[in-house]
Amino acid sequence: MPIQSTFMSQAEKPLILPNKWLTIILSFPFILTLNTCSSIEFYDFILRDASIIDGSGSPVFVGDLAFNEDTIAAIGELKDFSMGKKELGLKGLVLAPGFINIHSHAQADALSTAVNMLSQGVTTEIMNADGGSPMDLSLQMQKLDSAGLALNIGGFIGFNSVWREIIGMEDQRPSQENIQAMQQLIEKGLNSGAWGVSAGLDYVPGYYAKTEEVIAVLRPFADWDVVFSNHDRLTPESSFSSIAGMSETIEIGEATGLIPLITHMKVQGWEQGKASTILQRMENTKTKFKGGAAADVYPYLAGMTGLASLIIPSWAQAGGYEKMVERFENPTLRKQIIAEAEKAMELRFGGFEGVYLLDSQRELKDAMNEFEIKSPGETVIRLLEEKNQGIIARFGKESDLIEIMQHPTASIACDCGASISERGHPRGWGSFPKVLGEYVREKKIMSLEMAIHKMTGLPAKTIGMKDRGLLKVGMKADMVVFDPESVIDKATYQEPNRMSEGIIHTIVNGQFAWKDGSNTDVKAGKVLTRKRPF
Repeated sequence: MPIQSTFMSQAEKPLILPNKWLTIILSFPFILTLNTCSSIEFYDFILRDASIIDGSGSPVFVGDLAFNEDTIAAIGELKDFSMGKKELGLKGLVLAPGFINIHSHAQADALSTAVNMLSQGVTTEIMNADGGSPMDLSLQMQKLDSAGLALNIGGFIGFNSVWREIIGMEDQRPSQENIQAMQQLIEKGLNSGAWGVSAGLDYVPGYYAKTEEVIAVLRPFADWDVVFSNHDRLTPESSFSSIAGMSETIEIGEATGLIPLITHMKVQGWEQGKASTILQRMENTKTKFKGGAAADVYPYLAGMTGLASLIIPSWAQAGGYEKMVERFENPTLRKQIIAEAEKAMELRFGGFEGVYLLDSQRELKDAMNEFEIKSPGETVIRLLEEKNQGIIARFGKESDLIEIMQHPTASIACDCGASISERGHPRGWGSFPKVLGEYVREKKIMSLEMAIHKMTGLPAKTIGMKDRGLLKVGMKADMVVFDPESVIDKATYQEPNRMSEGIIHTIVNGQFAWKDGSNTDVKAGKVLTRKRPF
């Protein structure tokens, strides 16, 4: 059972001074002499006797934290000379900065409640991951804000969306005028407060952009000091090498001056066990970012994507879903697509056994049996002829995952976001508690202080967020309170919406959005924009 905090507002109790001050007051006729010794500080709220982990990686300490409105006002031993209008006792509980998810796929209609994120301790989400975004970020954020926000949000400008806007869905080379038009759209996004440029070069139409073309589009933005966050591109030419794909992300960062951010980092398929190869490459990267290249990672050995996205060859996806289905009808093309799809499954996921169908909640093997066919590629095509659908794709080895999580520039993110979907990936409800419970408390792969740093101070530093991610005076009062002895994920691939345990309170801009393990329906979230650095 989680340790319960004690809560009492100043309206519920009289203002009681410590006994030693009552003695002084009664002993001297001039009450103002109290001020010559010390004065009582009053705050909106004081969190008392917490095990404070400040997000920097520094050791835990027991103390108090006071905040006024949405800003941290004092940290330390605040007992004798401080009073709060409201106070909350947190003995035995950890107080940390709110977790920052820098890879968010939040659903717009879920952001007003965000139960799956608040129950994990997340207070900020950076949206538009993997290259997809509106062209008008200001309008996007304005619309989301108008519906009320349970947590803070910000956004990337999406390279894939910019490419689609100017080039379209076909595989064709951009002219110099096209390059300039794409640069103008990215600059507009950055001027609107984007936290960087996201890409999904593994996804059509970003897949069609050659490395040198991506570099040409991004080169003017070196002075912005922003990240290039990329879902790495795995190609048939590299035998679907994830290491080659991550190396491309680094190459683009080095050539453009943007900070390369290898997002939802993983070592896939036939390269499992080789995490050290790419981690060493990251450390040798020459960028403005201390440590070379950055990464984010979620604590699972399977991902979630579309059935066509990473299985059907990119040339067959050109023009969109309808065009793809038309190609399935051509017997010659169908045979080629099947062969390439089966090769992709083998090299990416270790075979068709690595594919789980989300819509029907069954293995791809079960669909093969239903169709009474032995070809997994043919089965994929038949399923796509029915409709486009999502999959869970198994890819990884735990030793690689642990190495990546331990790397000093790897933040914890969830590749998820605020959601009201009934079917999905367990990371949407369990990522942050899974790290704290399984990988910190049970498997002891890192200290609790380091895990918190990877969820707070490090992601904030990576994207250039200055006012959140640390518990320091003057920082915004985004905080999470959890029980280190009970925090754990409960979601599974079969029951992905099971709520985690052990997250007691989540505070957003000084207000309790999650209190005593329940949603308060408070909408204290704000739109966060990145300031122009020059």
